[in-house]
Amino acid sequence: MDRNGRIYETAFADVYPLYVAKAERKGHTRAEVDTVVTWLTGYDDARLAEHLASRTTFREFFAAAELNPRASLVTGVICGVRIEELDDELMQQIRRLDKLVDEVARGRAMSKVLREG
Repeated sequence: MDRNGRIYETAFADVYPLYVAKAERKGHTRAEVDTVVTWLTGYDDARLAEHLASRTTFREFFAAAELNPRASLVTGVICGVRIEELDDELMQQIRRLDKLVDEVARGRAMSKVLREG
């Protein structure tokens, strides 16, 4: 299995606590992480909790999502790779989520994180 295949089959519930910990280390909250996750995926808090409890893989997590129409505005470099240049749509979605969590952790205004204008 290639590197991407491993992340695709990783349970979202295994990575989610790392997202929360990253935000909390920088003085931000789980609620802020949940805000960006639900904004990107279209899930409400209850549906997000269901995915965490059922240990949905990243592949399944994004397959069931209704991505925000503004998701394509999440661009830039994450892990040394420009998000908008990735050919693999699933990897793009995962990297967009990584980018949103990074922006929360850095203290970027939530209106900017959510690409409101």
